[in-house]
Amino acid sequence: MKNLMGWIQEAIGLSPEVQIKIFASLVITLVLWIFYSLIIKIVWRRTENIRTRYSWRKTSGYVAIVLGVFLIGRLLFSGFQSIATYLGLLSAGIAIALKDVVSNFAGWLFIISRRPFSVGDRIQIANYAGDVIDTRVFQFTLLEIGNWVNADQSTGRIIHIPNGMVLSEVLANYSKGFQYIWNEIPVLITFESNWKKAKKILQKIADKDAEQLSKAAEKRVKEASKKFMILYSRLTPIVYTSVQNSGVLLTIRYLCEPQRRRDSEQAIWEDVLKEFSQRADIDFAYSTQRFYDHRLEGERGAKDIARERDVKEAKIKRES
Repeated sequence: MKNLMGWIQEAIGLSPEVQIKIFASLVITLVLWIFYSLIIKIVWRRTENIRTRYSWRKTSGYVAIVLGVFLIGRLLFSGFQSIATYLGLLSAGIAIALKDVVSNFAGWLFIISRRPFSVGDRIQIANYAGDVIDTRVFQFTLLEIGNWVNADQSTGRIIHIPNGMVLSEVLANYSKGFQYIWNEIPVLITFESNWKKAKKILQKIADKDAEQLSKAAEKRVKEASKKFMILYSRLTPIVYTSVQNSGVLLTIRYLCEPQRRRDSEQAIWEDVLKEFSQRADIDFAYSTQRFYDHRLEGERGAKDIARERDVKEAKIKRES
């Protein structure tokens, strides 16, 4: 062993003390890696729950990294009397040389301590939106939604976002706290349609497809009100009435889960199409061009006035 260390010292110039520290560091790394691998294998055998596996994998990895940095740091920098001195000098050097890295690490600390989002949540940060599928020390990963795909459906793209953005950008969480979102479906019918009957039909459809969520939402509101000031006087579906240029607008407003917005819209629209197809007095409105003859379509008084005006104009022409 001494001969080998002497040969290494002559070949690369490493002293025996440095060689021992490097060898010990490799041993520590190997032991921690074996420890991490064993934990992962045990968890994989005992559960098939994806979320549980992910949590154990991430937690074990973080523990192994922290232990490795602490043990190897103490070993390589044993000349320092205090680990605080070592960490202070290390952090000062990193802060100066790697500003973005420090910012991302600070963002990671914020994410794991304050938990603005968790894996599985649907969030939007800056111009990016998607479901969180992974969090790491320097970045988190989204499965993108929206963009060229409508109704918040997945695009299939994976976006890696620096953790530092959570400290500088506005973050919206679809899943935290209330865990439901309000969705609206506008249904435009003609002025000649029986809008009162149409409104009753839409209310019945909304109650059938979304009523069950209202009861669960009431419990979520009570729980969320302990942490956030969330106040809703009505959680059941409702249909609002307004008038547009081309018809009467009936807007269905209801609660839905963020990931099921498109599915819920499809279910409601299919019911609407089925019901309206059976009603002769209800028609959808669409962009059209119409010519209005006031003399023929106006009220009786207006027709008489227009007729008298035409007679006077014709008499004046004859006399002239």
